[in-house]
This record gives sequence, structure tokens and C-alpha cells, in this order.
Amino acid sequence: MRVLVTGVAGFIGFWLARRLLERGDTVIGIDNLNDYYRVSLKEDRLAANAALGGARFTFHRLDFADMARLDDALRGTEIDRVVHLGAQAGVRYSIENPHAYVTANLVGHLNLLEVARHRRLHHMVYASSSSVYGGNQKLPFAVEDRVDHPISLYAATKRADELMSETYAHLYRLPLTGLRFFTVYGPWGRPDMMMWEFTRRILAGEPIPVFNQGDMYRDFTYIDDIIAGVIACLDNPPPDDGAPKAGGSTKPHRLYNIGNSRCEHLMRVIALLEAACGRKATIDFKPMQPGDVQKTYADTSAIARDLGYAPTTDIDVGVPQFVRWYRDYHGV
Repeated sequence: MRVLVTGVAGFIGFWLARRLLERGDTVIGIDNLNDYYRVSLKEDRLAANAALGGARFTFHRLDFADMARLDDALRGTEIDRVVHLGAQAGVRYSIENPHAYVTANLVGHLNLLEVARHRRLHHMVYASSSSVYGGNQKLPFAVEDRVDHPISLYAATKRADELMSETYAHLYRLPLTGLRFFTVYGPWGRPDMMMWEFTRRILAGEPIPVFNQGDMYRDFTYIDDIIAGVIACLDNPPPDDGAPKAGGSTKPHRLYNIGNSRCEHLMRVIALLEAACGRKATIDFKPMQPGDVQKTYADTSAIARDLGYAPTTDIDVGVPQFVRWYRDYHGV
């Protein structure tokens, strides 16, 4: 299978491309290598997959929000399916740089929908986010829940992507699957995410900022479980049979949560990081951040029912594995 992967130099994109290459697929990767976090990490990920895939791994450095450049790069390239992971990430950063989110997450998503439509591709899987649930109080979050009240621009753009996708599934019968990821962590992760930043600070002896006085809960999901869910979705396009799908659509469009289905207290995760790092953290308690939520918790019954999704890595295993990778990668 020939799979176009956007955001291929990112955390999830790297691991998805790696698993696809390992099973013999061809990967056409796109990433603009922006400096939201250090480019050298993205380059290291690309180099690792280029070494693994050889001629089956192709990379295009471009901004997929530029439709003309996207068309030029893909001209003459055969593609079967798309996994659109590329986006401007980060809830807090969206408050400071709103225009970056409109360009990457709205215009970019529309461009990939157009690529899939005009090429009549078999399936496009795309990244949504658990942030679409906003301040919902009902736990766990289920794909049937209303998501009309986002509390960050990032969340609003991800919900808009879901709505655009529903329209394309209706108008063009394009098979689409949107994935609401829950707090992904693991080796080769993102430096702006909590697990990486807390590990760095603990090892350096710096205070770690803990918001809402530590009364925070997240559905931490190990990268291997995320990738297993993405590939299961990629291999199983939604049928155009008029029956209701996960998320409520009767078109060939599904929405799934991909999480660990465990609501973990942040202070327990910090304790695991301390144990893995071999030192205590100095904690700087802070109030809740704008655009943040206190709890996330995934109801994954829809993807479990449809595709057999069953996460296998809890934080007691995943957190030490991440810290081991971090120390090896940085030589600390």
C-alpha cells in the first residue's frame, strides 16, 4: 500500500511511518519542519525512517497549506490512502499565535481533503483531538457527546476539521476517519509536552510547573497503542452503507477516541517520573492555565467494538520506557 503521511517528521507521524515501513508499505511523507520545537529532533526522526525504508520512503519538505506546492510535489505519485497528522499543535500556543492555527489546521486540512477527493482515494484518516470536548463535565468522553463549546482555538480548528470532513463524506462519498487522540507520550515525543518537559527539568534540577495546584487528570496514552489504533483505522475504511457510524454520521465518516481509557492523576505520573529519573522533583504549583481542562478520559468502546482496539501499556510501564529513551537520546 502507498500511504501519504503528513506531519511525517512529527512524533506520531514518525512512528506511524516506521510501522508502515516495517510491514512493507511505501510512505510518501510531507512536513514543513517548522521551528515550533527544535528542527534537529525532526531531522533525526526523518533520518531514522529514511535508513529503515530506503526507496520506500520519500520525503517532501513543504507546507501543505500551500495547495500549488502540494500539487506539484505529488504530481505523478501514486497514492492509495492518506493519514493526515500534520497540524499546528498546542492548546496554549494557540492563544499566542492564532493565525498559525487557521492556516495549518483549516486551510491545510481542506487541501488534503481536496487531494483525497480528486484522486478518489480509498480512505483518509485524519488527526482530531480530545480537546474538542472542551469543558465537558461528563466522563469518560464519548464520541456521541456534544462538542459545541471549545475553550481554545486549537480545539475549535480540530472540530472544524471534523465538520469539513463530514461535508466531504456527504458530497463526494469520500471515506474518512477522524481520530481524537488523548495525551500521547513515549519515545521520540515532543519537547513541548508535559512528559518531556518534566523529565528535562527533573534531571536538570529545575522546578516543574504544575497547574491547577496539581489537581489535574489525563488519559495518558502510550505511542504504541496510538499507532495500533491508527493502523487499524487505516486498514478499515468506513462503508458507505447509510448506517450510523461512530460519531453519528450516516455517511462514510467515523470519529473515534484513541486513548488508554484510564484517568490518571498528574501527581501519580510525577511520582513515576521521579522514580525513573532517580531524583525528587521541585514542584512550582500554579493556577489553571487559560484554555486548559482539568480532566480528560476516553471512552474507547466505539473503536474497540468496530476494530478490536485494546491498549496494552499503562503508565507504570510507559513512563519508565520514555525516561530511558530520553536519557539515551540526550546522553544524560
